[in-house]
Amino acid sequence: MNSIVIYKSKYGSTKQYAQWIASELGCNAVDAKNIKIDELSTYDNIIYGGGLYAEVIAGVSLITKNLNKLEGKKIAVFSTGITPLDCRDYYDKLVINKNFKPEMLEKIKVFNFLGKMILDELSLPHKTAIKALKKLMSGKENPSEMEKLLVTLCDANGDFSDKSAIYDLIKYIKE
Repeated sequence: MNSIVIYKSKYGSTKQYAQWIASELGCNAVDAKNIKIDELSTYDNIIYGGGLYAEVIAGVSLITKNLNKLEGKKIAVFSTGITPLDCRDYYDKLVINKNFKPEMLEKIKVFNFLGKMILDELSLPHKTAIKALKKLMSGKENPSEMEKLLVTLCDANGDFSDKSAIYDLIKYIKE
C-alpha cells in the first residue's frame, strides 16, 4: 500500500507532523501547493494536514471538493492548533462541523494535533486578529468557558507539537 502525506503549513508545525508521519510510513511529505488532485490517483492512502485558523483546516478543500475523485482511497486529515487536549472534545466538534459534511466522515478519518504559536513569528494579520479576539472576549460580561479559553490561548507562546500524537493516525493508515 503506497501512501502520500500532503500538507499546508504557515508556521511549521503542520509540516513537522507531515514529515514525522511520512517518515513512519516510509513515504513522501509534499507541500499542497506542489500537488494536483489528479496526481493522487496512484496512491492507496492519502493523508492531508493543515493548520487551524478560526476552526478551518487550511487547504482542506483540496480533499473535500475532490472526494469523488478519491473514491476507494483511505483518507486521513489532520489539523494542528493550540487548543489544549483537555478542551478538545468541544473544539474538535466545531472543527469537524466547519470543515466536513456528515457524509464525508464516512470516507475521511480526522485527527487533531497540538501545534505551535510563537508570537514573534506571527504575521501582522494574525497578530491583529489575536489582539482583536482577546479584546472582544475579555470584554464579555459573562463569558462562556470556551470564551475564557480563547482569551487564555491568545497569550499562548510556544511549540506544543508532540510526535507521539501521530501514532493513532499511523495505526489507522496501516490497518
